[in-house]
Amino acid sequence: MISKLSAATLSTFLVLLLIVNSNGFNMYPTSSRRTSSLHMTKLSYNGKKVEVKAGSPLKNAVGKLGIKPRYSCKKGDCGTCAITIGGSRVKVCVGKVPPEPNLKSLKENGLAVRP
Repeated sequence: MISKLSAATLSTFLVLLLIVNSNGFNMYPTSSRRTSSLHMTKLSYNGKKVEVKAGSPLKNAVGKLGIKPRYSCKKGDCGTCAITIGGSRVKVCVGKVPPEPNLKSLKENGLAVRP
């Protein structure tokens, strides 16, 4: 009885293994998946350049640059904390670091940050 049970369990396991492998499930992520979540954006302010992860909180990134924006509501309603990044106004308290630009000159020099 025990040998029949283990044979049935083994066959079920093999069937599940075939199903999982046929669906393209990979236990070990490929290198392209690992690097896709680590896109870094270079920000620059007064000659200082900092590389930060795209999508991370903007208030942490501008702090690394030495910028101390004014806050009032800390919810993004009032716009007191708004700064310019690469020509766009962004609210620091709720904003995220933008993705890396496609232009080579902006990749090398970084996105300009102005309070």
